[in-house]
Amino acid sequence: MDKLDALSAFKALGHETRLDVFRLLVSEAPQGLAAGEIARRLAVVQNTMSSHLAMLTQAGLVTTERQGRNILYRLNTPQLTGLLSYLVDDCCGTRPDLCLLGLERGGLPHADERKEL
Repeated sequence: MDKLDALSAFKALGHETRLDVFRLLVSEAPQGLAAGEIARRLAVVQNTMSSHLAMLTQAGLVTTERQGRNILYRLNTPQLTGLLSYLVDDCCGTRPDLCLLGLERGGLPHADERKEL
């Protein structure tokens, strides 16, 4: 992933609804969800949701697959991995192990927990 790809992803994720969609698709990976189901779960009208999904797709964060009359949206795991790698490639200089703090507890610590570390 290069800087322009990362910026495109950040732009797509820089909206509350798109971030909610992305997080929902992360939680539903690898199966994905139909556009209508995403709209229903997030209580967003379908035409508005369509615009948000298009931007996430254009940024490469999600993929689409037609299944009959529905379009299934899935997390683009390689793109997410690339984005995360781009963010932490230079993490902590020569101590990249410090970037993994908290993973043994099931996730990265929240900001207030990191202050204590």
